[in-house]
Amino acid sequence: MRIVNLNPNSSSGARLVGYLHDIEKESMGNRLERPCVVICPGGGFEMLSPREADPPATAFFAKGYHVFTLYYSIRENASELRPVIDISRAIGKIRENAAEWGIIPNKIAVCGFSAGGYVAASSGTLWDHAKLQEATGGKGEQGRPDAMVLCYPVITAGEFAHRGSIERLGPGWSDAEREASFSLEKYVTASTPPAFLWHTVEDAAVPVENSMLFASALRRAGVPFECHLYQNGRHGMSMCSTEVGDPDDHLATWFPLCLEWLGRQFAFEY
Repeated sequence: MRIVNLNPNSSSGARLVGYLHDIEKESMGNRLERPCVVICPGGGFEMLSPREADPPATAFFAKGYHVFTLYYSIRENASELRPVIDISRAIGKIRENAAEWGIIPNKIAVCGFSAGGYVAASSGTLWDHAKLQEATGGKGEQGRPDAMVLCYPVITAGEFAHRGSIERLGPGWSDAEREASFSLEKYVTASTPPAFLWHTVEDAAVPVENSMLFASALRRAGVPFECHLYQNGRHGMSMCSTEVGDPDDHLATWFPLCLEWLGRQFAFEY
């Protein structure tokens, strides 16, 4: 395993840490190149949850994916869409180095939890946003992922918003401006990448309607998606395992379901 540590946004302190499988031509066979997953942990833009960083990263790595964890801008550094710029630049850097790292450049997925779900979903919906185009020198398309895995994501700034997360992104904006600018379901188009979503109906922090609104928008745009809504379970269950302190065999089925779905998108056998 090789570890790569990058800084996609020096102005905000964002970090991108990669875990790469070794490339050994004699033994790797058809695995000289692999798909990649970029993990975006949650934390309401106040912190970055360790439960949603290493546990999913090691789980995807164990299934043969190259993995990066994006420690994006938080707190006062989260304003002006900086986390969205962070993810765009991060995916761009991965693509720039794909050949060296053994990554298939058109098989890069993002996996975000809660507020990190907003960051992940924004990379697939706001990649052509004027602010991203400006920040990336017109290379916003390089930051568009090929698939999205959204785990109890923050999506909307409307009626069902996780208000604290949305306010971190737009201090000084009116509620109407936030709703217009930060409701990702309004930015879904036919060019939005396929998505896998899961959420619990009992989620008291980020209402399940966030995933439902996004799924409905994907359906209207004709974008392939899969959405799993579990009846029970609190917010922030991560891998639903003993490792994260929330073992739940039923909720934990989201991960093998996700692996099967992602494997079909990328034609990748794990």
